[in-house]
Amino acid sequence: MCGRCRCSIRPDDVPRACHLRDTSVRQVDVDRYRPAYNVSPGSYLPVIRRESGGDEGYTAAVHCMKWGLIPSFTKKDEKPDHYKMFNARSEPIGEKASFRRLIPKNRCLVAVEGFYEWKKGPKKQPYYIHFKDGRPLVFAALYDSWKNSEGEILYTFTIVTTDSSSDLKWLHDRMPVILGDEASTDLWLNGSTDTKFNSVLKPYEKADLTWYPVSMAMNKASFDGPECIKEIPLKSEEQSNPITKFFSKKGTDDAKESNKTIKESMKNDVQGDVKEEAEAQANLQPSCCGRTVTEIKSDVTTLTPESDSKIEVKRDYEKFLVDSKPSTDELGKLPQTPLKKSKVKGGAEKQATLRSYFTKS
Repeated sequence: MCGRCRCSIRPDDVPRACHLRDTSVRQVDVDRYRPAYNVSPGSYLPVIRRESGGDEGYTAAVHCMKWGLIPSFTKKDEKPDHYKMFNARSEPIGEKASFRRLIPKNRCLVAVEGFYEWKKGPKKQPYYIHFKDGRPLVFAALYDSWKNSEGEILYTFTIVTTDSSSDLKWLHDRMPVILGDEASTDLWLNGSTDTKFNSVLKPYEKADLTWYPVSMAMNKASFDGPECIKEIPLKSEEQSNPITKFFSKKGTDDAKESNKTIKESMKNDVQGDVKEEAEAQANLQPSCCGRTVTEIKSDVTTLTPESDSKIEVKRDYEKFLVDSKPSTDELGKLPQTPLKKSKVKGGAEKQATLRSYFTKS
């Protein structure tokens, strides 16, 4: 496919770019041509077509036409859509009515400095494709004329496309038919009606084509100027660098190992703190008499049957039990929660009221 191109060639240089030698060429409507770095369908471009001759003896013409074919059989009151047929696939070109009738006499050449193609992905990246030596690209094209309701005759053209070359299949599956030498341009422009054009309607496989990424601003047709063909670096190049990948991976592994060590250290610290706290609580747990469990245990272990103070210890213990029991007065002072009366629902409550009434009476 070819939907954008760069064309800043002077109309006088177009015949030479298309390998026309010793040919008388006239110019038609070249004042409509506006050189640009970002040309889209609907724009005027200089096209080389055959000339019928006439009194002046011209054999070719540089005719400025609009890009985007409008067939001659289009209704006069219909609004032209130049994006509908700005490309013509070469494979069925002899079968479609819009193109088949144009092959015998309406073949033409389009010369540009380069064209743009977009790589599909999350964000479509435009690439600029051109010859390494800077010479113009010459495309095979077809043209037609259409008369609108006001009687104005509009000349339009479409660029013929084919399968992409082996070097450009990664970018797009289609490419314009590039006529790379004088023989191919002469065959397409001046070939007879019986000529088989399959030999030129094929991918351009030579190694003198080059390409590079350009600004994403190319997505807008209004973007124009030298910035359109300025090469830009791609972010993916940094990611594809093996050195960058190595250090990035190493840094990630070090960070994971550090995080693992920190987590294990924190886990051990927490477990140690919990264990120490549990032991401290066990040793410091107060008893009902204000002494710790350790102190009571030590007192008990010191008592032996042979002790002379066995009776005194027993009395102390009984006294401790008496002191620990609450007195009767204290029990009497405990607050008592009054019992709530259960509510009687429905007719039971009314019945109790009636009984009390008759009892009183």
